[in-house]
Amino acid sequence: MLDQIRIEGMVFYGYHGVFAEEKKLGSRFTVDLELYLDLAPAAASDSVLDTVDYGAAYEVVRTIVEGTPANLIETVAGRICDALFKQFSQLNRIVVEVSKPSAPVPGIFQRVSTRFDRSRTNVED
Repeated sequence: MLDQIRIEGMVFYGYHGVFAEEKKLGSRFTVDLELYLDLAPAAASDSVLDTVDYGAAYEVVRTIVEGTPANLIETVAGRICDALFKQFSQLNRIVVEVSKPSAPVPGIFQRVSTRFDRSRTNVED
């Protein structure tokens, strides 16, 4: 069983979407992270060097969501997983949910989201 760090409700403005209008006007996106790793070393040392720096993880997500546009939120979620695994070698598993509350879908809904659950064994290091 691995320990977990959660960063929930991160809100960013990005330009992701299939339609030209989405890429032109942009919209709000929310991201939730679950980061799985062994936190015993950090608990014993009380050092940020033995864990995932929350601020650095936030910046990874912000850079991706506010960065290069993608057609799909699935692509955004995949980029986040890849970047976090690359930056933080101690991560064993990542669950990321990317939500688009104002997706151009007819009807009434709270949000559209995609959720990735990736283990380091699922990615190339």
